[in-house]
Parts: sequence; C-alpha cells; structure tokens
Amino acid sequence: MSVVAFERKQNTGEWSERELSTILAALRPATAPGTGREWEAGMTENGDAQFYLLSPLPDQACELCVSRIRGRYILEDGFGRLLFEHRNLDLVALHARAAVPSTSWLMVRVITLWCAIRTTIHEKADLLAEGEELFVQFVPQLVAFA
Repeated sequence: MSVVAFERKQNTGEWSERELSTILAALRPATAPGTGREWEAGMTENGDAQFYLLSPLPDQACELCVSRIRGRYILEDGFGRLLFEHRNLDLVALHARAAVPSTSWLMVRVITLWCAIRTTIHEKADLLAEGEELFVQFVPQLVAFA
C-alpha cells in the first residue's frame, strides 16, 4: 500500500497567532503609540487573510497590506503595487519593515522648510555679492564722467 501526501489546507479566513506576532514584531516601530498608526485584519472577497497597516487619523488610509493567498504571502503598498511575494512570512515581514517610512511627515516638512529658507538666504547673498561686484566695476567709470 502506498501513501500519498496531501498538502494541508490552511485556515484561509484568519491569521494564526504566530503569523500575526511575526507581522506585528516586524512593524513594531511603525505601530508604536506615538506614530498614530493602527492595524486591522480582514479578508479578501475569496476569504483569504489580509493585514492592513493604517495611517493616523483622520484619513486612516492603507499604507501597507499583507495578504495570504494559497500559502503565499503578498506584500503591497497603499496603492496596490506589489512590493514582495514569498512563501516565507519572515522574509515578507522584513520587506514590510523596510517599506514603512520611519521619518514622520512633520520632520520631513521641517527639513523641507529649512532647506527652502537656506536656499533663499544663499540666493539673496549671491545677489548682494553680484551687486557689489557691479558697483566696484562701474564706480571708476562713473567717476571718470564726473
């Protein structure tokens, strides 16, 4: 008598505790209390498990999505673009951690404002330097006319 090994059918509707802990451990910096981000677990139309990383209130837009479809874990960004796909959840979790921006939007805005102010000051200083050069070149000629 021969024995045929069949693949075990996974529980398609829900995440196991191990799967959720793996994803949450990888995304711990992104879901820290100070970030305002939250996460939700859900299902696709076909009953496959999905994990959503949501942006802070009031938008709560999806920033990242991990789906489990037929034993494969699929990582997508908030726009639905495929970032990574593999059967190993640990690898997908590492890619998920790398895909989440770690710099807050406030910090990005402060840095952008600082660069804009600095550029403006440098442009004004360049105009003053050019004006001084013009003054030095034309003063002797103006004195000759006087």
